[in-house]
Amino acid sequence: MTQRPDALKHLGFNWFAMVMGLAGLSLAWGRASPLLGDLADGGALLLAAVAALVFVALLVLSWVRWQRYPEVLAAELKHPLRHAFLATIPVSIILLASSGVSLLGTNVWLAGLWWAGSLAQFGVTLWLLARWLSADKALSLSWPSITPALLIPIVGNVLAPLSGASLGAGEWAAAQFGIGLLLWPVLMALIFARMATQGLWPERLLAITFISIAPPAVVGSATLQMGGPAVLAWMCWGMALFFLLWSLQLGRRMLAQPFSMAFWAIGFPLAAFATLTLRLAVHHPGAQVPAMIALALATLVVLALLSATWKNLREGNLLQPEQVAIVAAPGSGQPPGPQ
Repeated sequence: MTQRPDALKHLGFNWFAMVMGLAGLSLAWGRASPLLGDLADGGALLLAAVAALVFVALLVLSWVRWQRYPEVLAAELKHPLRHAFLATIPVSIILLASSGVSLLGTNVWLAGLWWAGSLAQFGVTLWLLARWLSADKALSLSWPSITPALLIPIVGNVLAPLSGASLGAGEWAAAQFGIGLLLWPVLMALIFARMATQGLWPERLLAITFISIAPPAVVGSATLQMGGPAVLAWMCWGMALFFLLWSLQLGRRMLAQPFSMAFWAIGFPLAAFATLTLRLAVHHPGAQVPAMIALALATLVVLALLSATWKNLREGNLLQPEQVAIVAAPGSGQPPGPQ
């Protein structure tokens, strides 16, 4: 395994998307238990354990990175696109807590973990929206920053009800869900406006288009978790299916790009879609075949992403600078920069 001496400098927040994909897939396998029995429970437990180990490893390495390269971390937080991936950390915590509740039931440790993730996610959302009010043009809202990656810090709040009620925080979980539900259509309008006026995001980042699947998929699951009507969950399922088919239009162009951690943007959205489909299939036998197809697709993609990540780490293709141009806002005076 060959790595640059300063490889740790390039361990960005987006690496936590691995945890999101693994923990999300664990939740999906847990929901497959009525169809697959003990096999599903075993798969969910294994995936949750791997997700937890990856999270701890990344958290330790990120701490070391902060100590060694504080200026790099500060630059990442100011970057027009990369700053959004800070939310992958609290989202990962919420997902780990939710998978833990699904597998082990409720306890004070999981409740503490969930509260840490929930409050951190709320804080990241507030911090990000505060940037938009900044007098500093480098931090305020601009076209380069408007991509599906913003769905993670802004709409990630809809994850709260997945285990919030079980942990005795149903009211706060519902309130946080409302924040994500309010901001989701606003952000999608901005994303489509960016596409119409500035074009699509760079080719190397095409995989982040799949993030658009996650909000309706998670909203549908959260609605069912809070006792909402199944018809609303089916509406969300339809939206998630649409965004899945829409994102697949970019499949050939996306796969033509060299592998990068941006590809992990596909993992959690597919797992979230599989989870919602499996939940609906419990009371609608006709949905069982689509549910198993969705679970198989999500599993194959996450395993492929794990294999590609390990292979490219061994070959030294990751943890190095990526030169990807971004589209600067007209008249901003900001030159294209690396992603």
